[in-house]
Amino acid sequence: MKKARVTVVGAGFVGATAAQRLVEKEIADVVLIDVVEGLPQGRALDMMESAFLEGFSSKILGTNRYEDTADSDVIVITAGLARRPGMSRDDLLFKNAEIVGGIVTECAKYSPEAVLVMVTNPLDVMTWLAWKKSGFPPERVIGMAGELDAARYAYFLAEATGASPAEVKAIVLGGHGDRMIPVPQHATVRGRPITELLDAAKIEAINQRARDGGTEIVKLLKTGSAFYAPSSSTVRMVRAILQNTGEVIPACVYLKGPYGLNEVYCGVPVKLGRGGAEQVVELPITEEQRNALRASAEDVRLNFLKLRV
Repeated sequence: MKKARVTVVGAGFVGATAAQRLVEKEIADVVLIDVVEGLPQGRALDMMESAFLEGFSSKILGTNRYEDTADSDVIVITAGLARRPGMSRDDLLFKNAEIVGGIVTECAKYSPEAVLVMVTNPLDVMTWLAWKKSGFPPERVIGMAGELDAARYAYFLAEATGASPAEVKAIVLGGHGDRMIPVPQHATVRGRPITELLDAAKIEAINQRARDGGTEIVKLLKTGSAFYAPSSSTVRMVRAILQNTGEVIPACVYLKGPYGLNEVYCGVPVKLGRGGAEQVVELPITEEQRNALRASAEDVRLNFLKLRV
C-alpha cells in the first residue's frame, strides 16, 4: 500500500521538528520545503542519516520547488514571520498574510485533494485566509492551536495534581493565546473532574498560565519561541487525519451554526479523519464561556476583514 505523503512548508524549528516526528513515527513520507536554498535539503539529509539509528523507513525530501510537493495527502504550513520588536500585531498580520497567500496558492495547485493544517500565526486568521486562497472545502482547511493549548493545560493540571500527563484529559475553546477559553468542567484527572481536586483560585491560575504558555517560553528563551509542543500537536492532528481515527481534537475550523457561531473560523473540539474536520463536537458550556467564545470569534472576524480578501 502506498505510504501517505505530507508536505511541511517551512524548515524552521517547528516545521523541521514536525517533519522529524512524522518520519520517526512512520506516519508518512515527508516533503520539507523552504525558500532558503540548502536549508530543507540539509535538514532532510541529516534526518535520513539517522534512519539506521532510529529504525525508520519513511523518507524525507528537502526541496525549494513546489512541484516536488505534488499529490500530498496533508500539507502543514509553518512558514511565516515571528513578531519582532517594534512590529505591531497588524504588521505581523499583513506580512504573514502575504507569505501564506502565496504558499497556499502553490500548494493547492499541486495537491488539490489535500487537507491543509495551518500553524502560522496569527493562527485563526491565517486559517481563514488559507481557506479563501485554496478554494478547498472548509472542512479541509484546519488550524492547529487548540491542541497545543490543551496540551499545555493538561501538563499544568498534571503538575498541580501530581498525576502523569497521560492521566489528564483537557479541552479548550476559542482563539490561540489571550483568547483561549479553558473549560475546566470538562477536564479530568484519572477520571475525576478537576473541580473536585483543585479550588477555584488554583484552577484560574492554571487557566491563565495556559493562556500565557507561549509567552512564558519566549521570556525564558530570550530569543526564539516554542517548537517541541507545537510540532507534537501538529503531528497528532496529521496522524488523526491520515489514519482516519475520528479522535476529538480541539482545532480551528469553519463554523456554521455550532456554539451559535456562523461563517467564522474558531477553535472548537472536532472529530478528525481523512476528510479533515468531519464533525464539530458541541459541549455544554456556561453562559460566561459562550460569551467569551463569541468575543474570540468576533476578534478573528475583525482581523480577517482587515485583509480585504
